[in-house]
This record gives sequence, structure tokens and C-alpha cells, in this order.
Amino acid sequence: MKKLFIMALATVLMGSTAMAQENNSEKKEKMNANRTEMIKKRTEATAKRYGLDEAQTARLLQVNIQYADLMGPRAFGMQGRRPGGMHPQMMGGAKQRPEMKTGKELTEEQKAKREERRQKMGKDMNAYNDSLRAIFTEDQYKAYTDDLNKRRQMPQRRN
Repeated sequence: MKKLFIMALATVLMGSTAMAQENNSEKKEKMNANRTEMIKKRTEATAKRYGLDEAQTARLLQVNIQYADLMGPRAFGMQGRRPGGMHPQMMGGAKQRPEMKTGKELTEEQKAKREERRQKMGKDMNAYNDSLRAIFTEDQYKAYTDDLNKRRQMPQRRN
């Protein structure tokens, strides 16, 4: 009886492990499809907003695909997902997780890395904007930069 119970338990555990692995691969495929869809939607919205023709839209899609990884998930409306979907504040934030530090508590090395990442992001954004300048007409690019400046002046939401 004991052996039968142990064998049944082992079978259930192996089956659940296999199902979990299948779900992970499906999620990755879905997220990759969502990523591509989000880039396309962002491109279409930009094309509509600034009145781009088909050739400009096709070039913009290529630029958006090229820069999607460099500029991170938020650039194209793809919000980053945290493990378990939990936000740091919901997990207790810096109070319960001492490894999470605020800007005042960072070491010099961490501050240097942060500054390096910030500068790299700035260079990537400038390169992206240069690509847009080559695609857009002068009036379209002016409307884009005006919108960009308006967004920069809006108060930042802090999580």
C-alpha cells in the first residue's frame, strides 16, 4: 500500500512539473508575440498621429524594432513584468527588502553604474531621434519634438 501511494505521488509530481514547463514556453511565445504587436501598434499610432505615408511607416517600423531592445519595455508601451506580477511596494519595498536602496544609500560604485546606464540611454534616445529625423518631414519632426517636450514637462509618476 505504501509503495502504491509513493508511486502515485511521484507520478503526480512529474506530471505537474511537465505542465509547468509547457506553460513557461507558452508564456514566452505569447510575450514575444505581444512585444511584436505592441511595436506595430506603437508604429501605427505614431504614423497616424504625425500623418506618415506608407513608406515612412515601414521605415519607422524597422527603426522601432531596432531600438525596442535598446530603449527598454516602457519605450514602446511594453511594461516590464515582475516575478509573480508583484510590484516592489506590494512586496514591502525597501523596508522589508534591505537590498533595495534609495538614491541616498547607494554606494559610489552603484551611483557610477546608474550614471553610466543613464548616459547610455540618453545616447540611444538621441540615435533613435536622429533616425526619426531622417524619416519624418520637417513639420512632422517638429510636431514630434513638441510632443516629446510636453511629455517631459509633465509630472513624473513615482511607483
